[in-house]
Amino acid sequence: MDAQSRGRADDIDPADQWVLNPDTGEYELRLAPSAAQSPVPGPRGSGGRGRTGTGGAARARQTSPARRPEGAAPAGETASPRRRANAPAESAAGRRGRRPVPKKAKGKKVLTWTGGSLAFVLVGVSAAAYLYYEHLNNNITSVSDDGAGTGGFSKDRAINILLIGTDKRTGKGNEGYGDKNSSGHADTTLVLHVSKDRTNATVLSIPRDLITDIPDCPTTQEDGSEKIIPGSQRTRFNNSLGQEDRTPSCTMRTVTELTGLKMDHFMVADFNAVKTLTSAVGGVDVCLAKDIKDKDSKLDLPKGEHTIEGEDALAFVRTRHSVGFGGDLSRIELQQQFLGSLMRKLKSNDTLTSPSKMIKLAEAGTQALTVDSQISTIKKLADLGAELGKFDTKNLTFATVPVVDNPSEAVKATVVLKQPQAQQLFAMVRDDVSLTEVKQGKKKEKAAEAARLKGPKAEASEVRVRILNGGAVAGSAQETLSWLQVQEGVTKSENAGNAERPLAKTTLEYAPDQADQARRLAEIMGLSGAALKPGRSVTNSQGAPAMTLTLGKDYKGAGVPLTTPAKVPDDVQKATADKVECAK
Repeated sequence: MDAQSRGRADDIDPADQWVLNPDTGEYELRLAPSAAQSPVPGPRGSGGRGRTGTGGAARARQTSPARRPEGAAPAGETASPRRRANAPAESAAGRRGRRPVPKKAKGKKVLTWTGGSLAFVLVGVSAAAYLYYEHLNNNITSVSDDGAGTGGFSKDRAINILLIGTDKRTGKGNEGYGDKNSSGHADTTLVLHVSKDRTNATVLSIPRDLITDIPDCPTTQEDGSEKIIPGSQRTRFNNSLGQEDRTPSCTMRTVTELTGLKMDHFMVADFNAVKTLTSAVGGVDVCLAKDIKDKDSKLDLPKGEHTIEGEDALAFVRTRHSVGFGGDLSRIELQQQFLGSLMRKLKSNDTLTSPSKMIKLAEAGTQALTVDSQISTIKKLADLGAELGKFDTKNLTFATVPVVDNPSEAVKATVVLKQPQAQQLFAMVRDDVSLTEVKQGKKKEKAAEAARLKGPKAEASEVRVRILNGGAVAGSAQETLSWLQVQEGVTKSENAGNAERPLAKTTLEYAPDQADQARRLAEIMGLSGAALKPGRSVTNSQGAPAMTLTLGKDYKGAGVPLTTPAKVPDDVQKATADKVECAK
């Protein structure tokens, strides 16, 4: 074909390239349009652009099995990229005439997550879309996590992803929103925690006006050098991004400092992402308990149910003055309702069985997000998506970090953590405790742990224990020993030095006949049933049998309880993704 007949690939809607093959019952790339030939980009290394036939006339010119060139695929088959690259040149008619029989598609699902208003976009990509694969890869924008993350998620542990919505006004599609010269902030911040067993997930919303400490942030510069951006004490959380040239990795460090959770990945979205992604999914259903006409966000909708996308969706998630108490916390509740509805839409058959919607989502999702360099390819996003797509929406809980008005301000503009509720909530997420229903197997495990704490308790003076430091702050074993002996009467205790290997969590190992001693020490130290490990005793320096207490990385100091709450504190705002809520 000449250049004029090929046209431009940028002018073609990827969704229009897919049709249902009645012979196989599967969707495949359109290879024989009724009008002019449509271009399909060829895979890298294939030696050229893919070509399509032009209907019945082209099929009549197919190379017969007896005359086909050496190395060419038989009629009705498609040569692999490697084979085609090494095959002899064929006639133009031969190349145009062969019509491939589609191979059985292998489903790939990519679950991408945006910060701000759109946290979750499930993108299904068929293996038959290989020709589109490199195009999607080239859409992805990534930046370094500067060592602030874990180095990447793992299938054998819980997953933590930081989702950031920035109010940065620069860039295509973001014009017309406030200060065009703004470097942006962490305007909306969500921490997505997916449980180790993938049965449930929690989304923590961090208020942008929360007063916190931002640590020093080592940051990779454009020339590859590293610059340390100084931290800030007692400042708004949203200053962790954009301000002082801070990157998403700095927000990661700030979240870890605040919650104790180490992030695996981050994803960032701007205003334009909200518009394009909601349009790609076909709109999001929302419900209003009253008419809303907000001049600041430009939301103008009457009471009732609506399906919104594009500018209306962006206006919805930016609205705060017309809902609740008119502040950022009310806006957070509105966004959580929006995200729950989005998840229900994505899980519906209408979305998951529509190739056109899936491809539009893939296109919009890869263009809308900035991700960390650990997940900068479709393959890596697909692997992550396979893990994130396993939990049910009824076990996805949205919760807002508990806060109160800043007591040091006469005019209330910022908030501070509400204690102890905030630390209790952080502990539940760190220890992988579901905020919703726990599956039966986990219930049995929790029941067994609780049973270890029930029964008679020995006197403190009868408790024999050796204390090891297995990852706690240096000096913790001696500090704990002194506290136990002087203040708690556990006089038969001793410092046994450092453990052979560090532990993430504090444990108490004991023999069956020491269960009463274990229960007493657990009560004194605030240990949970999960920390008690039935096993064997060891011999202490006096030659007597003793338990072994190993202080893990979770140990906070003598007298600080390590028990994780079994339920969310009553005054923590939360909602699940499976329930329809109407904004008030």
